[in-house]
Amino acid sequence: MSDTNVSYVRKEMLAEAAPPVSEIGPVRWVRENLFSSPLNAILTIISLYVIYWVVGHVAPWTIGGIWGASSLTECREIRDATVGSDHGIACWSVLSHRWHQLLFGYYPSHLYWRPVLALLLFLAGLVPVLYPDTSRKLLIVSAIAPFACFWLLWGGSVWLPVSTALGFVVGYFAFGLATRLISPLAGILAAIILPLLYWYFIAGDLYAALADTVPLGIEFVQSRDFGGFMLSVVIGLSAIVLSLPLGILLALARQSDLFIIKTFAVVFIEVIRGVPLIVWLFTAQLLLNYFLPPGTNFDLTLRVIIMVTLFSAAYIAEVVRGGLAALPKGQYEGADSLGLNYWQSMRLIILPQALKISIPGIVNTFIGLFKDTTLVVFIGLFDPLGIASAVRATTEWNGIYWELFIFIGVMFFIACFSMGRYSLQLEKKLQREHR
Repeated sequence: MSDTNVSYVRKEMLAEAAPPVSEIGPVRWVRENLFSSPLNAILTIISLYVIYWVVGHVAPWTIGGIWGASSLTECREIRDATVGSDHGIACWSVLSHRWHQLLFGYYPSHLYWRPVLALLLFLAGLVPVLYPDTSRKLLIVSAIAPFACFWLLWGGSVWLPVSTALGFVVGYFAFGLATRLISPLAGILAAIILPLLYWYFIAGDLYAALADTVPLGIEFVQSRDFGGFMLSVVIGLSAIVLSLPLGILLALARQSDLFIIKTFAVVFIEVIRGVPLIVWLFTAQLLLNYFLPPGTNFDLTLRVIIMVTLFSAAYIAEVVRGGLAALPKGQYEGADSLGLNYWQSMRLIILPQALKISIPGIVNTFIGLFKDTTLVVFIGLFDPLGIASAVRATTEWNGIYWELFIFIGVMFFIACFSMGRYSLQLEKKLQREHR
């Protein structure tokens, strides 16, 4: 039989046609995600009704809020005159009157430019660290930013952060010299011990001599004037920046073959993780001064930063240790086959892969740490919740609740959501491409 006798063989190509409407665009997404089955359709309808009910009750309270009152009593009078006493309405005027306290605490108002400039400088220092594609020359900004931010926030003589920074310079050169002459382990020990000796015996006298010779500084602000989100940002970001390298070192120490180093790391991590953060904060407030030289007056905010840093480092160490354990044994054997020593293999092969695996856990720890900064209210520091309580204790705003807590929640959400989005972006960037 020839092909000409086959009736179903097409001799001409059909013209291109658009796909059905139900298979493209929003219609397809709605059909597949909201109405893919009878159960999903029922749940979708119920969910839409719940959203409608919530928005219908919350939106009028939020959008129609009052901004022009000077007290809660005046807010209620405006509400009664406009919508009636039976209707609830937000009194956002508390934010327009007390926003400076919620953001800066009791920091002097004529010096607000200093914490704002410190935050911008800190973010500029993070750019070359978070985005490696930027110029490596900008790392000098990252190195200077912590000391400049400290000077801008607290003020005083400029020679205090300078003399402190010299300790890190001593540690840098000690590490390089001891590594070349002895071993990498000796370099690490020298980078830790020599700066501590410098800060304990030399830094104070050097600072006093420089301050007497060239008195250069700005207005000093005491830590008790810190408060609001500025205090949470100072404690949270300082602990985040300091706890990551310390946590990595603790993770490596816990996997070390050296008995003393491994035992110290295990004891430190388990003791820190086994006690609630609030207990360590009370320790920083009450007991830490007993371990300092007599007559030393160590700032409470700095004590809290140190304790929160140690607490976070213990959790970071376990997250990084999980990343190290997740690597196949062949990665370690491959590093050995290339003739790399321990520190070279860790820096070039092991740690980059382990940190990539640990990104979600590390960022999750940072987010939890930032939110836990609100616990400092229990030791007398005025975090955002402490400022909110102080505002509600005044006669003008006694009885207001939701407006302050919503504002605080939104600010924390913005900060934590930003950290989460950056981690997702970093994970996608480091994800291997499958060919």
